[in-house]
Amino acid sequence: MVILITGASHTGKTLLAQRMLEKYKYPYLSIDHLKMGLIRSGNTALTPTSDESELTTYLWPIVREIIKTVIENEQNLIIEGCYIPFDYKNDFDKNYLEHIECYCLVLSENYIKEHFGDVVKYANVIERRVDDSDCTLESLLSDNAETLHRAEKNNLKIVLIDDKYEVKV
Repeated sequence: MVILITGASHTGKTLLAQRMLEKYKYPYLSIDHLKMGLIRSGNTALTPTSDESELTTYLWPIVREIIKTVIENEQNLIIEGCYIPFDYKNDFDKNYLEHIECYCLVLSENYIKEHFGDVVKYANVIERRVDDSDCTLESLLSDNAETLHRAEKNNLKIVLIDDKYEVKV
């Protein structure tokens, strides 16, 4: 089984993957780690601040083939990151899709407005963000609204965080 966890920045994708690893003992791959490995090794001219669509275009074909390999080997893997295309299903035939579950984490407008301070406070709970200055109330509202729209359009399973942040695994 391959479990994909996607969503806008600061929605807790890495935290959820870590909790699932602890509970189910499935390893997980952070696409951010893959991205930084490729950047730091000089295997791409992209940078950590490159446009998200450019990064997705570069990273997704690699991740897609990792997913196929995991399924073919009858292994389990959690993959988390914002570089999973909303239309990822178009890249797999039925035999692969039977072994993939995808969840999209979305913070509601209400949650963001009521808990913006908590989002910022817990941004480093798993990963250490060097520069988090781009995380603003406006950017969170915009990114999560767009993520919700695109997830609904592509019939993804949405985990809407609206009242308090409790993602059960």
